[in-house]
Order: sequence, then structure tokens, then C-alpha cells
Amino acid sequence: MRGLRKLALMMTVATLAAGCGGGGGGPKSAPPPSGGPTSGSSAPAADGTSSSGPGAAPSTATSSASSAAVVVIKPSTNTSNADPASQIQVSVANGKLTSVTALLSGGDAVAGTLDASGDAWTSTDPVGVGHTYLVTALATGDDGKQQTVTSQFTTAKPTGLFVGTYTPDNNTVFGIAQPVSITFDKPIQDKAAVEKQLTVTADPPVDGAWHWFGSQRVDWRPQQYWAPGTKVSLRMRLDGVKSGTLYGKQNRDATFTIGRALVATMDANAKKMTVTTGGKTTTLLTSSGKPGFETWNGTMVVLEKQPDIRMDSTTVNIFGVNAYDIPHVYWDVRLTPSGTFVHGAPWNAGKFGKVNGSHGCVGLSSADAEWFFNQVIPGDPVTVVNSKDTVRADNGYGDWNLNWADWTAGSALR
Repeated sequence: MRGLRKLALMMTVATLAAGCGGGGGGPKSAPPPSGGPTSGSSAPAADGTSSSGPGAAPSTATSSASSAAVVVIKPSTNTSNADPASQIQVSVANGKLTSVTALLSGGDAVAGTLDASGDAWTSTDPVGVGHTYLVTALATGDDGKQQTVTSQFTTAKPTGLFVGTYTPDNNTVFGIAQPVSITFDKPIQDKAAVEKQLTVTADPPVDGAWHWFGSQRVDWRPQQYWAPGTKVSLRMRLDGVKSGTLYGKQNRDATFTIGRALVATMDANAKKMTVTTGGKTTTLLTSSGKPGFETWNGTMVVLEKQPDIRMDSTTVNIFGVNAYDIPHVYWDVRLTPSGTFVHGAPWNAGKFGKVNGSHGCVGLSSADAEWFFNQVIPGDPVTVVNSKDTVRADNGYGDWNLNWADWTAGSALR
């Protein structure tokens, strides 16, 4: 698994620039750096504000007490149970912020943004669960004097947490139809809060959107299939995100690559499947689902491949005269969790291209099944036409069976 990407940020008023994810370990558990002000800087009050310290220049007769910078840092210093969903906020009155740095106890810098006026700085992400921070803010007052204020605080450790299992994993290669998919271990009440902290970027860029399937799964896909060679990155910043009574405890980064283009189309009426890749189309004779067991219509996405599996009809609720239990079925390409495969079916040797005689799978001769098995990778689309009952969008990656308007309507942010 991947941890919090190390991010560094130093904000300066001179440029008013805002800097905002590789893996690595999460925040370390080493003791935080010293939080006391250095010699010549001002000492923070208990609420994170400051007054002139012993190192400040002496006041002149023309200076006004109201023109000294007043810096406030939230969470304030010595807080031991800051809300994980809160963000670090630094503000100044009677002056401008010169710089703000926020460090996790392990030394990792925290990203944040300085507003255009130079009056306030806010961390990009929530402070998260069970972390210790040291925040140092420098400001120049209207009187020309510099103030240095620090705040060292620790965030709370709530017991109610949620995490997500995501695919694709880092440094993997998938076909052109592969969505980004996250399944959470608990129902998500505040989908918008979670979705805001999930980002997918692509090179070259594409238009895409998240779509929620119920309260525990959310997928992201582009409007059209990916272009071969596209680099896709997922950024999850869920540490501290609040959903109902639960908090996220997960920051991850993953990048995967789209491989060559392969598209397979199976025509249930013609009893043939065409496979197009590398500018070449190959036609395979098939025997798909018989009446009452028709193969799902619509687009499915290759989930996994196994060279040899046992197929027991009781696992898909088929009993009685239609029951079967085949100990060795070869060259198995899974299309749905509900049990749809493309596989070798030598027992249907006389039916390929003539009769649909399966219980819902796409059967091929042993030679054709081995060829297909060696051609496809997870993420490749397999579309069935002229059959019955379109596969549900959440049955595997049936995402492509929703038109774009219906897909984008499933986002919590649109």
C-alpha cells in the first residue's frame, strides 16, 4: 500500500504563490520537533496569537500598539484532540503573513495555500487521525516589525474509521475499458465529502467523472475508452475526512498504464465473436447462453484470468436438471462476479457457430479459448449484442452500459 506523498510548501507574500502523489510510508511516529520560538522571535499566547518578544525592535514614539501584527493559528498550541476533519488555519491582523510552514512529527511538510491578500493560510487537506504537527508562521506588522508564532498540536484518534480498497493497483497495466474503482468497508453517509478528496488525472487528459453505486462503491471512468498508453493516477486523501460518525484513515497514490487496444464483440445471433487488436480482426465461433440462460447483453470488462478452474453450478444458484459440476474448465476469462466467463467448452464441440447451448458463459473450442486467453488482459472490453437483459452496471465493471448523462448524474458533486 502507498502512504502519504511527501509535500513541501513555503508560502511567501512577495510572490503570493500557492503550492499544493508518490507513495511512501505514512507519517512517522518519531517525537515532534521542538515547538518553542527561537531567540529573537515572539512568544505565542495560549490561543496561538503573539505579542512582541524580547528580540523585537524597541517601540518608537510614533509606533502604535494597534499596528503590531496579531497572528492566530488554529488548532491552537497544546491542543491534544484536534478534530481530524479540521484544517490548519493561520490568519493575521495588522500585517501580512511572510511565510507559513506546517510539519508532521516525522518532518513531512504539509501543503497549503496563502490567499491573495496575504492575510490567511489554509492547509490543503484535513489534519487527519492521530498526528502531531508543528506550525510556524512569520508575519510583518503594519509597524514593520516581524512576528514569529508557533503552534504544536495533536489530532484525535476516533475509533470509528473507514478505508477503501481500490483498483487498479500501482504500476500495473490494464485494458482500455478499465475504470478506477474504490470499495469502502463501511457505508459512506457523506459522499460529497469523500468524493472531494478523490482525484483522477490522466496523461493525456480526458474528461471523466465519479459515479456512486450504493453507499460503499464509487467508480471513475472517462467518457470514452482510454487511449492506449495513457498514464492514469489516483490520489486519495481521506485521512481525517468525516462521513457521519466515521473518519477516513487513508492517503494513497497509485498510477497505472493503459496498454494496447483490444475490443471483443460477441453476437449471440450469429454465434461468433470478433476480436480486434493491433489493426487485425479475428473471428471465433461461439456457443453462448441457451434459452432461459442467455448471456448478459451489453459491455463487460475482463476482471481476471485463470487457466484452470472448477465450475460448480450451485455457486450461481443453478440446481436440478440443469446442474453441473465440471472439475477442470480451461482458459477461463472472468467477465462478471456473478459468474460470466469466456472459456473453453470442448463438450459443446458440435455447437460452435450453430447452437447456443451454455448456461450463460461464452464457450469456445479449446484452441480458440487458449488463443483468446493469451490475447486479453484485465480491463479489456467484451461486448455482447443480440442477447437479452443488459448486465447491471455494478455487476463487475458494467460501467459502460450507462450513457454519459446517467453516469455523471451518479456523482455526489454534480
